[in-house]
Amino acid sequence: MSEIKKIATRESYGNALAELGAEHEDLIVLDADLAAATKTGIFKKAFPERHIDCGIAESNMMGIAAGLSLTGKVPFASSFAMFAAGRAFEQVRNTIGYPKLNVKIGATHAGISVGEDGATHQCNEDIALMRTIPGMVIINPSDDVEARAAVRAAYEHKGPVYMRFGRLAVPVINDREDYKFELGKGVTLREGKDITIVATGLEVGYALEAAEKLAADGIDARVINIHTIKPIDEEIIIKAAQETKKIYTVEEHSIIGGLGSAVCDVVCEHAPVPVYKIGIRDRFGESGPALELIHKFELDAEGIYNRIRTKELS
Repeated sequence: MSEIKKIATRESYGNALAELGAEHEDLIVLDADLAAATKTGIFKKAFPERHIDCGIAESNMMGIAAGLSLTGKVPFASSFAMFAAGRAFEQVRNTIGYPKLNVKIGATHAGISVGEDGATHQCNEDIALMRTIPGMVIINPSDDVEARAAVRAAYEHKGPVYMRFGRLAVPVINDREDYKFELGKGVTLREGKDITIVATGLEVGYALEAAEKLAADGIDARVINIHTIKPIDEEIIIKAAQETKKIYTVEEHSIIGGLGSAVCDVVCEHAPVPVYKIGIRDRFGESGPALELIHKFELDAEGIYNRIRTKELS
């Protein structure tokens, strides 16, 4: 059996920027002294005249990106999620979001899978922060294929976009001929009638594995990939709620304000059913190998399976 291909979505981000850069001369990439880590260095090598290193000044970088967008350029401002969404929140809100500028934010190193860098760099709050900004589109791709498609979709969309990428290499799960990325549309990856698992980002692959484990226990789980958290696909969520009567959300993010909260907003208004959130439970991350942290926080396939199985069979 051949080994499953794995690639970090931050790597996909860098590769996609280089590809788009060859097609569009108005694309400009900015980073905050992190070109090697965010992989914008791939673009820098190909198009040095269109890459701007803003230094360790993320808030200033967002202001520069805003200015560039007003000249007709399409800037991609890149940094770690903790700095792009956290440190620069005011500038993202007031300088990019308020005037609805055509700025794209590439936020890498999100979630606990940052690993050994620890709690200060593991941003588990970025989706919640960005959801509060009116008009901000939020994309959290699950693998290399989806990440590349997301970057292209972000370029084509007119308005602010926040993209979330990871440090950890993750399996490619969307490498198929019928794959299609559509902004704001979820994807049903597995049909099921008993429960629905709604996942995002690297948790999508783990959710599929957990569903297979649950099937052995007689629990038929539908699996939905929500790559666009805002605007969220209400139709696919309402349909799942009505047909399976129960939803579990899975995210490498705080259960406060992230995917789970977004799903609850939809379900409460349109199809009230129980929703159980699986994610970071009101705590900070910690330093350690990425895979060990994912296991400790019960966000791997085994953890998801155990959480759901316990609930369903209790």
